[in-house]
Amino acid sequence: MTTTLALPLRPSAEMARLARFHRDVDWTGTIQAGTTGPDSPAMTAIGQARYHIIQDGLWIVGDHDQDLYLTDGTFVRHSQLHWVAGWDPEAREYRASSADSDGHFNFLSGTIGGRLLTFETVGRPRVRTRLFWHVADAESMTWRNEVSVDGGPFHLVERYACTSHT
Repeated sequence: MTTTLALPLRPSAEMARLARFHRDVDWTGTIQAGTTGPDSPAMTAIGQARYHIIQDGLWIVGDHDQDLYLTDGTFVRHSQLHWVAGWDPEAREYRASSADSDGHFNFLSGTIGGRLLTFETVGRPRVRTRLFWHVADAESMTWRNEVSVDGGPFHLVERYACTSHT
């Protein structure tokens, strides 16, 4: 099946729905023990995400920064993630890419169901990732990350309570 797209593309209703989940936020949260390595401890995190629109509204770009701490408050490290998301009219789905300061790069496909946005890695990587954004209201949402290794079940890695940045 061939899809013909009218050019130039214009921002779609799908982008308006996607933007609801991509707002400037600050967060606090937890990282489960054993998820960043076999003997990794549980940690807490404090972070932020800042987004902007590019290419006349076709893509949303975000930069995420967070500091990780042991549960006793000892600083562990700073991490970063760069995110690009949008609606792919040819594939008829949300698409995203992420690149982080741990050397990971992913392509993801996503869906929106009510107040929940879900993205999952595409292809067959050894480590599969699922990301969930749940909008509670105009000021707050939760975000969580789950992984599956070698086709096993998904397990919670981290969960954050996000507050819109004012």
